[in-house]
Amino acid sequence: MPIVNRVADLQPDIQAWRRDIHQHPELGYDEHRTAAFVAERLREFGCDEVATGLGGTGVVGVIRGRKPAGKGDVRTIGLRADMDALPIEEATGLPYASKASGKMHACGHDGHTAMLLGAARYLAETRNFAGDAIVIFQPAEEGGAGAAAMIKDGLFERFAIDQVYGMHNGPGIPVGSFATRPGPIMASTDAVNIHIEGRGGHAARPHLSIDSVMVGAQLITALQSIVARSVDPLESAVISICEFHAGNARNVIPQTAELKGTVRTLTPEVRALVGKRVREVVEGVARLTGARIDLEYVPGYPVVVNHAAQTDFAIGVAKEIAGTGNVAEMPPMMGGEDFAFMLEKRPGAFIFCGNGDSAGLHHPAYNFDDNAIVFGTSYWIKLVENTLAA
Repeated sequence: MPIVNRVADLQPDIQAWRRDIHQHPELGYDEHRTAAFVAERLREFGCDEVATGLGGTGVVGVIRGRKPAGKGDVRTIGLRADMDALPIEEATGLPYASKASGKMHACGHDGHTAMLLGAARYLAETRNFAGDAIVIFQPAEEGGAGAAAMIKDGLFERFAIDQVYGMHNGPGIPVGSFATRPGPIMASTDAVNIHIEGRGGHAARPHLSIDSVMVGAQLITALQSIVARSVDPLESAVISICEFHAGNARNVIPQTAELKGTVRTLTPEVRALVGKRVREVVEGVARLTGARIDLEYVPGYPVVVNHAAQTDFAIGVAKEIAGTGNVAEMPPMMGGEDFAFMLEKRPGAFIFCGNGDSAGLHHPAYNFDDNAIVFGTSYWIKLVENTLAA
């Protein structure tokens, strides 16, 4: 497979960086050690500019090619990796397992960061491209909208980024393979927080109470009817109520109940429809039961929408690295990604790099497969060299 030969030579260093980051996981907006580690490496590599503090703890490196881009060409390409870990207790038993109790790199951001560092080292050594390569190390992908924070701090304007690309490891996809698709690839992620105020009382006299548990149960059932009966069957939507807190005694009807959940959709139109129907269902159940129901509907990450031309280009690069038979068009996923904010601002594409038969993302036994390093790093390099052909 035509991985970049120099990357194979660099693999031990990239693996060592990855394992060091893995041992020292940091949660969103607290990636101070990781950001310092990244900035130090970028300066060592000879990047033309290293900027810190974007979006809180974000780091950006600028690598200029041997000559400026031609007039009318793509002049600047952005490559993004996320740096934050998750509040999960690691259960891998690895010699380089997390040293921070209750925190671990359970989503492979340690691998993403290390692979982009490897690409930055190679690109700074060779500079075999025309224009600028911008390496973006982002904080707080895991629910903190670090991408939006970096954009707010002027990421695209300050570094004049024309196109932007993201990559994530994919458990279940063979190592040495890639998967992506044009159009929607990952879902929007909106949050639902519901407070039910009923009338507490004795379990033996329910007629004198407004049972917050029953109201919550009716509400959960009614919300599921939105996907079943309001959304076109050919579209995708998920409503999952994952928290239900009420009561503390078997013979007391609780006064209040709390529900929390998530809404996932793949188009702005379905996203708006589901949001509207959730509000209507909550109002209807409140009228039906006599309870007071307060709904907090919190917009989260938008849909990740790959741009067609850039996705085709990314697929071509991936095939160059992995071979035609090892690049698949995948169905959309209902998981979310804040790279969506970047793709709303600039054309680009998001791709998955195989992590093999590993535990799933966000699982205590998950581990990034170091055998994937040469493929992901080579992809970044060829993406730059092919986009900014000298």
